[in-house]
Amino acid sequence: MPAHYRIIAARNLVYVRYDGVATLAQAEMLQTRYVNDPDRRAGQRYLIDLSPITDWERDFLGLMKFQAATARELVVGQDAAMMMVFYVRPGPSMDLARHMTQTWEGVPETMVTFQTTQEDALSILGLNETSFDDLLATVE
Repeated sequence: MPAHYRIIAARNLVYVRYDGVATLAQAEMLQTRYVNDPDRRAGQRYLIDLSPITDWERDFLGLMKFQAATARELVVGQDAAMMMVFYVRPGPSMDLARHMTQTWEGVPETMVTFQTTQEDALSILGLNETSFDDLLATVE
C-alpha cells in the first residue's frame, strides 16, 4: 500500500508512512479513515515518514485546502495541542515537508516540524527509541 497509518495507543502516537508518489487522494483517504477510526483520540501525536517518497503531487491550492480540513478535524475544538513530526531525506520528501510545515505556521495549538534522522524525530515526540523499527517492534 502506498500510504498507511498505525495508531500506537500506548504511546499516544499515530505512525504514518507514504511510499512512491505522495498524492492528495492518498492523504485524504488516510485522513478519512483516521477520523473515523475508533482508536483515534484527541491529543495523539503524529509521526509521518515521508522518506520513501519518490515524488509528490504539486497541487498547492489542494494542499492548502487539505491542511485547512486537517486543522478543522484535528485541532479546532480539541482540548489538546497537535504535534506533528515529519521524517524526511533530502529531495522530494524534504520539499513536501517544507510546504506542509509552512501551511501550519501561525496556527495556534500546533507544533509541526521535520527532521532528517529517525532518532531526532522520535526524540522530539518524547520517545526513547532510536529507530522506527525499534518503535514498531514494541507494539503488537
